[in-house]
Amino acid sequence: MAKMSTKCCPTSSSSTSTCEKTINFKFYAPQAKKVEVGGDFNNWKANKTPLTKDATGNWKASLKLKNGRYQYRYLVDGVWQNAQEPVECVPNAFGSWNCIIEVAK
Repeated sequence: MAKMSTKCCPTSSSSTSTCEKTINFKFYAPQAKKVEVGGDFNNWKANKTPLTKDATGNWKASLKLKNGRYQYRYLVDGVWQNAQEPVECVPNAFGSWNCIIEVAK
């Protein structure tokens, strides 16, 4: 599951700002040894974004992302998996599907 919270930072003394949103990724896999998330935001290098397991078996990570549309998947013990909750998906070049998260202003 990916959820958002917003943080806008002023770019200068003007009234413009750049917004980054904190995206919270969550995957329930109590038996997993390792869960990571890969996507457009990290060049599909899932090892750059490992999730941390809590006592209830949920794996979590937070990323700050700029506005845009991103594709992603979870890498669970070496096997790519989609989000567990209903999300928009698009076909990929490997015959499976990528999840979509839209980070909007």
